[in-house]
Amino acid sequence: MARAARQAPGGFAYHVLNRAVARLPLFEKPADYDAFLRVLHEALAQVPMRVLAFVLMPNHWHCVLWPHGDGNLSAFCRWLAHTHSMRWHAHYHTSGTGHIYQGRFKAFAVEGDDHLYAVCRYVERNPLRANLVARAEHWRWGSLWRRVHGDAHPGPLLSPWPVPLPATWVEHVHAPQTEAELEALRRSVRRGCPFGTASWQERTAAQLRSAHTLRPLGRPKKPAVKPPLPQ
Repeated sequence: MARAARQAPGGFAYHVLNRAVARLPLFEKPADYDAFLRVLHEALAQVPMRVLAFVLMPNHWHCVLWPHGDGNLSAFCRWLAHTHSMRWHAHYHTSGTGHIYQGRFKAFAVEGDDHLYAVCRYVERNPLRANLVARAEHWRWGSLWRRVHGDAHPGPLLSPWPVPLPATWVEHVHAPQTEAELEALRRSVRRGCPFGTASWQERTAAQLRSAHTLRPLGRPKKPAVKPPLPQ
């Protein structure tokens, strides 16, 4: 059965994630990370896209994207992953050995308020949370490094946000996230449910035809059957 088309209308910001198959390494050396950034830059020319935040990790990557039009998110991510896969196989001489990604990218819509700050902080804090660096802005292959050192090579990648970027953003990224916030974010990553206030989540899930992502997992419990009254 063919997969259902992903509902991703323009105007929403989305957290996007893709992982290597079997969680094998996607990036083994600095040149691998730099090669992906070149593909990301080329993807912006193929499908115009506003990149709000991103980070490349050894076996996966995150992006926060703000597409202009309907269908742009899927077109952009499809071109990005396909082109990166082809060049990865060509570089490592592994063409014909299978996919490097575990499947389609995962994505969920994000409300354009404090929830967007939470998602961008979650993305840019990843290398720190994984103990890859002592400071999040020291990780070269992420948007926080570019905010501090300049968004130049291989060309500009970042776009202005729909909400003001705080002057103390670097310090905010380093502030610990609460377990409740992390669990809510991880739930959206796992299930693809919109991330925002409860009322916004419900409206957005209905618009994106993803109301099922807000429902509890598993089959609904059957109502208890009352025993018959004694005769």
